[in-house]
Amino acid sequence: MTLPDEEFDPDDNYAGEPERAGLDDDANDEAWVWQLLLVINPGDEDAALQQFGAFQEALDGGDAGDVDVVWLLKDVIDWKSGFHIEESEPGALIDCLVELAARFNLRIDWGVEDPTDAAFLARVSIDALLETAHEQLRLDGYTLWTWETGTDARAGWMTLSSDDEAMRAIAPALGIEVRPADA
Repeated sequence: MTLPDEEFDPDDNYAGEPERAGLDDDANDEAWVWQLLLVINPGDEDAALQQFGAFQEALDGGDAGDVDVVWLLKDVIDWKSGFHIEESEPGALIDCLVELAARFNLRIDWGVEDPTDAAFLARVSIDALLETAHEQLRLDGYTLWTWETGTDARAGWMTLSSDDEAMRAIAPALGIEVRPADA
């Protein structure tokens, strides 16, 4: 496994011009993937490295520019540092977001005693759950992001709130349409 030559400082926050500052127009897609993995695995470079290795293995010697990067990433990060859940599965979304938050010793208050209760799950929407999780995580300095899947599924990941500008620069470089989960 080889890491991209480009160095990325996730604490840089792309100061200055938020849309283009810190972008390397010559960076290849693998370099952008590495930067994304660092941002969605804050403080856990080992996890980013493992996921990058799995990404490269999935490429099977091919070029990242020749595949739909976000779908390959989805498989590499799912339930580790990201989520991809069908809209009809609110319980699975809660389970996954609880697991993602636990990586950073965070707890999400769903506003009910038992968020796995069937009556609660029957009346709550995926959008409401994402908004609640986003608001709760913001209190602890994290942002919950979603990306456009083009399906009924919801997908996304968490970053430090201080890396919001980095996410707004990295994701579009990979052709990923992201937004905060409360948008």
